[in-house]
Amino acid sequence: MPAAFGNAGWTIKLVSTLAFKTLFICTPAFFVGFLPFIIMDVLRYNRKLYFWNMRYISYTLIAITCFCTSIHAQEKWDLRKIVDYAVANNISIKQSEVQAAITELAYKQSKLALYPNANFNASTSVNSGRNQDPTSFSLITQTYLNAGLQLQTSADIFNWFSKKNTILSNQWQYEASKASVDKLKNDISLTVANDYLQILLTREQENIAQVQLKQTQAQLANTRKLVDAGSLPELNASELEAQEAVDSANYISARGNVVQATLVLKSVLNMDAAQPFDVAVPPVELIPLEKIADLQPDAVYELAIKNLPQQRVNEFKLKAAQKAAEAARGNMYPTFSLFGGLSSNYINAKSSIYAPTGTYSNNPLSPQIDVNGTVYKVSSPDYSIVGKKGTPFFTQIDNNFRQQIGLSMSVPIFSAGQLRTNYRRSKLNIKSAELQQQSDNLSIKQDIYQAYNAATVALEKFNASQKSVAASQRTYDYAQKRYEVGMLGTFELITQQNNLFRAKLQAVLNQYDFVFKMKVLEFYRGQGIKL
Repeated sequence: MPAAFGNAGWTIKLVSTLAFKTLFICTPAFFVGFLPFIIMDVLRYNRKLYFWNMRYISYTLIAITCFCTSIHAQEKWDLRKIVDYAVANNISIKQSEVQAAITELAYKQSKLALYPNANFNASTSVNSGRNQDPTSFSLITQTYLNAGLQLQTSADIFNWFSKKNTILSNQWQYEASKASVDKLKNDISLTVANDYLQILLTREQENIAQVQLKQTQAQLANTRKLVDAGSLPELNASELEAQEAVDSANYISARGNVVQATLVLKSVLNMDAAQPFDVAVPPVELIPLEKIADLQPDAVYELAIKNLPQQRVNEFKLKAAQKAAEAARGNMYPTFSLFGGLSSNYINAKSSIYAPTGTYSNNPLSPQIDVNGTVYKVSSPDYSIVGKKGTPFFTQIDNNFRQQIGLSMSVPIFSAGQLRTNYRRSKLNIKSAELQQQSDNLSIKQDIYQAYNAATVALEKFNASQKSVAASQRTYDYAQKRYEVGMLGTFELITQQNNLFRAKLQAVLNQYDFVFKMKVLEFYRGQGIKL
């Protein structure tokens, strides 16, 4: 083993240096740029490294480069990741989920309304002047402290299923709100898929423009040699230079379209415009598509009615309106309820304590007796107040404990027409929900037939554009050969080249247009968005 690797400290330092450098060069481009500096660092530590040591270091650097390339490739977003991110971060979807949570609370609250209600009341007050004793119900004139305890409960026994229908109505409203969230997610997914395909389209157009520019530059370089050699006039080179400028402008415009399409997708994702973002680009010819013969509009419509969230929203809202009407009708009939209560009171007023004084006296109210015709007044003993005494708190609570239970009936006789108006309004809500369902079903049917027709036309345009590209390619190849032997002018060659360029752009546009329209049909069929 060479002496260069005998020092453990040097080895640790070398590995640490390589690792430190690697942290700052996580992309292959930067790694290649920093590679000479890394080798210089290695040579600085030991200038007597053997060739086989450099070979192993090179293997290590290549492995690190492959690892960094793998990490860099993993940063690209495919459609599945983009859709998941959009669904998780879209503000409109979050708002819709909040509304669904509110309807869920209303549904749960209506279920709790079936249980009896109970209330406990505790009160205290200071009373002065002539009042009624709440414990003995006698009139007293003094200042006292009063405390009262009361527990009341009541439960509806029968209300013509008004509460039950209210629960069902709220349940269907909750189901409709959840379906609305699903509909919004589908709409966002479809929008994101369209924006994603727009990025793929602009990238294809950028590639075509780049190939066109390189082709023109190659022709210009070859023509410049022939002009310098005197075989061709300067006009040929000037015409190609003008065409190069046009192709450069087209290429710059195509690159700008890629950036613009990416920014549009970022805005839909609620993503910072400055955040690094790149998409995975699957070959358009490998994007799976159903056969258009399997997507007949009648069959797609039948599946759409069953699977699309909007149709489920209308169905749930119609059921909710029907149950709400039944609940409103039940409110117009008598309601029977069972009620009960427990209560007690306490007063801190004190009563006087009397004791005899040992003396007797007569007063106008003293009793009288008749003895042989003679009336004598009976003397009564005299009493004096010797103190005051109150009844303890718990003794009064126990003595004053009262119970109550009963059955009540509430009959709505006249409510200014409010109950009947509510019922009539609920019937109109049913009619409105039915009309909305019919309108949406008709609209989705028209959309499906239009989408099928658009997909059919797009397929025909795509097939025609492929034939146009093939024909333009043959024409350009013949023109190129004639130009090389001097039988065709530069202007005619440029014209054929531009025709081929436009044919390729139109073919790519028609291909992506066909792919998207087929994906719309698959979406109506209930297959979701997949590429």
